[in-house]
Amino acid sequence: MKKLFALILIVLAIGSFAAYKYIDSALFSPLDYQSPIVFELEKGSSAQSVATELAQKKLSPHPLFARFAMRFLGFDKHLKAGEYLLEPQMSLKDILQKLTSGKVMMHQLTIPEGLTTAKILEIIDQNEFLSGKIPENISEGGLLPETYSFAKGELKENIIKKAKEDMQKALKQAWQTKAENLPLKNENELLILASIIEKETGVNAERGKVASVFINRLNIDMPLQTDPTVIYALTLGKSDLGRSLKRKDLETNSPYNTYINKGLPPTPICNPGLKAIQAAAHPEATSYLYFVADGNGGHRFGKTLAEHNANIRLWLKK
Repeated sequence: MKKLFALILIVLAIGSFAAYKYIDSALFSPLDYQSPIVFELEKGSSAQSVATELAQKKLSPHPLFARFAMRFLGFDKHLKAGEYLLEPQMSLKDILQKLTSGKVMMHQLTIPEGLTTAKILEIIDQNEFLSGKIPENISEGGLLPETYSFAKGELKENIIKKAKEDMQKALKQAWQTKAENLPLKNENELLILASIIEKETGVNAERGKVASVFINRLNIDMPLQTDPTVIYALTLGKSDLGRSLKRKDLETNSPYNTYINKGLPPTPICNPGLKAIQAAAHPEATSYLYFVADGNGGHRFGKTLAEHNANIRLWLKK
């Protein structure tokens, strides 16, 4: 009888040890998956439904084990909805810990410099990870081109709100530190000028020179004569022109046409980036009044009409 009892104890001990080893391995050992897994925990999901999905994705040996693990570790009542990125070599415990952390997967949306508001809103509206509707009456030039991070399900209006706030901060900072004696009345005029600079050049090294041309023209009440304002006059930023400008376009009757109107157009013509804003606030000190494409992606600058015409001839030879 004593031998039988001893045998039973041995069997129970072996069984307990085996059970312990199984639980330890299933709960704490790195799982065998090679690529990151996106696990989405829907709002209102129960611990049981999460356990079932973990088993379906082979992240747990069985739904009951995942349910046991959640309760054993105290995670079952602390699951947080969201989209989680599960990296290779995570254990089931690591995964459950992450699902209670709220550290959800972040997506990114990049707004390029120089787009009109209509085009930016289209990019935001077409993003599959954002939700909600686009607000109405978003003004031209008020959204800062930048890369914005957000969790799946973020409202589109929140991205727009952040872009507007960031633009206001950028303008305020630029206006407070701007060069002295600029012929600009307020932050809005700084934004308008920056939008023209943004459309005229993508070469960072010459933004300050382009800015100086327009500042010099404003100082002597000379029309800006910038093609991007004519394009905006024709499209109002709703679409691409789809063709080259024609000479007759320069006669378009519009307050945006800086060939027939002196001063700045009534609103920005695009959403400029930080570098264009800084160039508008800190133009180079030059005597340039003209610039023309150099055929290599940049521009040649001239102080007089004679210099400008010579630069045009060089461009035509390209």
